Amino acid sequence: MITKSFAGRIILILLVCIQLLLFPTFLFAQEEEEGDPPEIVNGERMFLETRFAQFFASNSGGNANFQLVEGDPVLDETETVDGTMPGPFAGQSMNCRACHFVDAFINTNEEGEFIEGDPSNVLMKTYSDFARRSPVPDRAEDDATHAPRNSPPLVNASLPRRFGDLFHFDAEFNSMEDLVIGTLTGRNYGWLPIEHSNALAHIAHIIRNDNGQGELAQEFGGIPYMDLLTRTDLDPEFQLPNEFLISPGASDKQIVDAVAKIISAYVIDLMFSQDEEGNFNLTPYDRFLEINDLPRQPENNESEDDYSKRLLDAIKQKEQNSNLLFVTDNLHGPFMFHEQEFRFGPSELKGLKLFFSTPDGEIEEAEGENLGVGNCITCHAAPNFTDFSFHNTGATQKEYDGIHGQGAFEQLEIPSYKERIRNKNRWLPPTPAHPNATGIFRSIPAANKPGHTDLGLWNVFGNRDFRSPQRKIWRHLCEELRGEERTGGDSPDAPPPPRIDCRVRNLLPVAIAMFKTSGLRDLGHSAPYFHNGQEDTLVDVIDFYRDMSDLARAEQLRNGAKELKDINLGEDDVQPLVDFMNSLNEDYE
Repeated sequence: MITKSFAGRIILILLVCIQLLLFPTFLFAQEEEEGDPPEIVNGERMFLETRFAQFFASNSGGNANFQLVEGDPVLDETETVDGTMPGPFAGQSMNCRACHFVDAFINTNEEGEFIEGDPSNVLMKTYSDFARRSPVPDRAEDDATHAPRNSPPLVNASLPRRFGDLFHFDAEFNSMEDLVIGTLTGRNYGWLPIEHSNALAHIAHIIRNDNGQGELAQEFGGIPYMDLLTRTDLDPEFQLPNEFLISPGASDKQIVDAVAKIISAYVIDLMFSQDEEGNFNLTPYDRFLEINDLPRQPENNESEDDYSKRLLDAIKQKEQNSNLLFVTDNLHGPFMFHEQEFRFGPSELKGLKLFFSTPDGEIEEAEGENLGVGNCITCHAAPNFTDFSFHNTGATQKEYDGIHGQGAFEQLEIPSYKERIRNKNRWLPPTPAHPNATGIFRSIPAANKPGHTDLGLWNVFGNRDFRSPQRKIWRHLCEELRGEERTGGDSPDAPPPPRIDCRVRNLLPVAIAMFKTSGLRDLGHSAPYFHNGQEDTLVDVIDFYRDMSDLARAEQLRNGAKELKDINLGEDDVQPLVDFMNSLNEDYE
C-alpha cells in the first residue's frame, strides 16, 4: 500500500524531472551572490596589508618579505572605552583594519558561520573602532599615543555629497584616493610629517618586491603585488581592469597612486544593504516603510529635506486613517549582531515623529508647549540620515570646558586669518610642508595643556597646505554665513539679505569647531560617538543635544550651529528617540 506522504514524494520527484527536461537551467542557476570585482577583492588585500607601516620599514632591514620577530606594541591590544581586548593583528604592524574593525571579534563555528545568540556578536563593527580616540604607533619624536579623533564608520561613508566629496571629520581630503594616501603616509601608520617622501618610497618598495608568499597574499591568490598591477593574464578573480594597471617602470608616486585607487574602490563599495531599486532594506525602519507602502527614497529632483517632509506627512496621514502597520518580526529572523528585537512599534513611531519634527516658530525656552521638537532632520535627512555637511554641535566646547572650567572655550584665544598666516607653525597642524607646526588646534585637550583642543574644519579651511578641498569648503561656509545673515525669512515683504562678504578672512570664524555630520544608520555598531568619542550611549547623545540646545539659545555656545536652537526635547522624549535610532540598526555583513 502506498502511503499519502510517499505518493506526495513521488509526485514531487516527477515534477522536478519535468522541470529538468523542460528548463534544464532552472534548478542549477547560480543562486550565490556574484563575486566582487577584482579591484574590490584586491582592495581588501591592500586594506589588510601590514607592511606599509613605518614600524615594518624600521624593523625589516629593507626586506619587503621579512617576517617580524616582534610586532608594533600598539597592536598587541585593541583599546575600548572600558579597557582592552587581544589585538587581531598582534605581532604585526599597522594596517587600515586595525582602526576600522568589522567582524574580528565575533565568534563563528567551524564552517565560518556566525554563532547566533553569542554575546560576542555585539562586537560587530561597521568599519570603526572601539576607542574614544584611535591609538597610533609610538614615536618618541612627538609623544603622540593617540590620534586626535576616533575612527568613523566607513560603511556608507562614500555616498554622494551635496558639496562634492570631502573626507575626514574636517574635510582635509578632496577624494577617497587622497584620504588613502594621507593615511598610508601619515601618523596613523607611524610616519611623521617630515617622513612623507620616505613613506612613499617604502610603500613602492613593498609593492615592487613582494613575492606573493606571505600569509595574506596566499588568501588572495598568492600573486606578487607588481604582477597584480602590471599583468593582464591573471585569474579573472584577481585580474584588474586596465584603468587600475600601471607600467612595470612606474615611479614611486604612480605606484602609491595605484594602491590608493584600488583601496578606494574597496572602501567606496562598503554600503548598507539595498534592494534592486536602491532602497535600504534591512532595518526595522526600512521594513516599516515597506509594509506600509510609504515612499522610501526621494523622487527625481527632490531634495532629501523635501522627501523627509513628504514622508512624515504620509506617515501622519496613514496614522490618522488608522491603517498604519507595525513591524513585530523580521522575515529573515531576529538580529544576530544587536541585543534588541527586530521591531518598529509605537515607541519607534513616536521617536520618528520627534526626529522629523521642526519648529513652527522661534523657540525661546526649552519648556511648555514647544517640547517635542527634535529638529534632527535638518542635518540628518532620510534616507541616508546625514547631510555630509559640517556643523559645530558643541562637542569641542563641552570637552574643553569639562577640563578647564565652564566658559573656558569661549575665552580661548583663536587667531584671525591674517595672524594665522603669519605664524603657521604656532597655530596650524603639522604637514610635510610645515613638519614643525604644533598642531595645537588639532590635538587632544588635557589639564596640563591649556589651549590645546580640536577646532576641526578651522584647521583646514584657508590652509594652503590643503589646497584641493578649499573651493568646496568655501561654498559650504559662504552658504552658512548667508543663512546666518538672512533676515525676515522667505516672506515676499521681507527686506533683502545684506550683501555677504565671503572672503576667507570673514569665513574662517564660521569654521571654528565644525565637524562633518555623521550618518545614523547602524549606530549600534559605531559607539562611542562624536569625533572625540565622548558619548558612550544614544541616551548620552540625546542628553548632549538637549544641553547644547539650551546653551545655544542662551548664546553661550561659541559658533554653535544655528540648528541647535530649534531642538526642544523633554525627558519623556529621550527613550522614543533612542528607540527610533535603534530601528536604523541592521545586521551588516
